[in-house]
Amino acid sequence: MESDGNPYAPPKYVMLTHNNGSLRPPPYRRNVPRYPSKRSSRSCCFKFMCCCYCFLLFFTLLLLSLTYLFYAKYKPQIPSYNVDSFSVKAFNMQPDMSLFTEFAVAVKAVNPNEHIGFTYGKDSEIVISYTGSNLCYGKLPAFHQPRKNTTIINISLAGTSPFGSGLQAALMENRHTGRIPLLVSVYAPVNVVLGDLKLRRLNVYVNCSLVIDNLSPNKKVRILSTKYDYSVGVV
Repeated sequence: MESDGNPYAPPKYVMLTHNNGSLRPPPYRRNVPRYPSKRSSRSCCFKFMCCCYCFLLFFTLLLLSLTYLFYAKYKPQIPSYNVDSFSVKAFNMQPDMSLFTEFAVAVKAVNPNEHIGFTYGKDSEIVISYTGSNLCYGKLPAFHQPRKNTTIINISLAGTSPFGSGLQAALMENRHTGRIPLLVSVYAPVNVVLGDLKLRRLNVYVNCSLVIDNLSPNKKVRILSTKYDYSVGVV
């Protein structure tokens, strides 16, 4: 620094510093706040989604493999049901113009499976209707059907229904032609049994469109035709 000719005069400009007595300026320092990187958060989210998709894919493939192995080994088949016989116990007009009916139906249940049995629950229901009017009701007995088995199920049904003029006219016409259409609707809760293991319960629905030749009590009834519709629901 230059002075005004006096070697003892202080310099015009003095830099004060706390840099350990040094006249050099302190190094430039700045504490920059750190924020999480957007790229890092996106990468973590992408990795998490990839793990989830991989797990779902692995679980789906495992489930499909087990299902395929089960079907390949046990070859499950839906049991079949057929109305084996039909008889009329009562078909009487009541004083209040209602109709009392009582039917006896034998149903043949065939289990074709070699490794699978079926257990039928007690909460079943059977309804026989004529042209949309319910005539009588009944239930399947609770029983176990083993593998490779054919069982004849005897069912009694009874009920009282209103008998209007339209229903009476249709029934008289069908009696004259000798072809009386009935609908037998069956609901049955069924447990699939594999060995000693009882698997998940299924709801079995069967609709049988039945045509018989007469509804006379204590007279042999001929079954002229049958048509079946099956459906199964998982509980």
